[in-house]
Amino acid sequence: MPQRVPAGNEWGDRWAYSRAVKSGNVIEVAGTVGSGDSAYEQARAALEKILDALAQLGAGPGDVVRTRLFVVDPEKNGEDVGRAHGEVFGDVMPASAMLGITGLVDKQYLVEIEATAVV
Repeated sequence: MPQRVPAGNEWGDRWAYSRAVKSGNVIEVAGTVGSGDSAYEQARAALEKILDALAQLGAGPGDVVRTRLFVVDPEKNGEDVGRAHGEVFGDVMPASAMLGITGLVDKQYLVEIEATAVV
């Protein structure tokens, strides 16, 4: 039976999803946003939520094998999001993609991050 970490937000309850799910030795972390005024602050906050969910399932940053960074206006925000990602995963260097998007669930958000870990 998969282990789950609740999303802990209004969307998780309304749209029926978990922050993270562990099945066997694989952990998938759902798209995660964070608060803050800048893309950097939002990325750091989202990454902290991701690390917390991973910890609840017995994993850490070193177990992350893939990330996906969904960035509104990557020409403006991509460098800041990449810097935050590098601060967390600089020694891990997971496979990653940064995708430019037109918007997220709320216009205040500039970045959403997903992660996959193997433990």
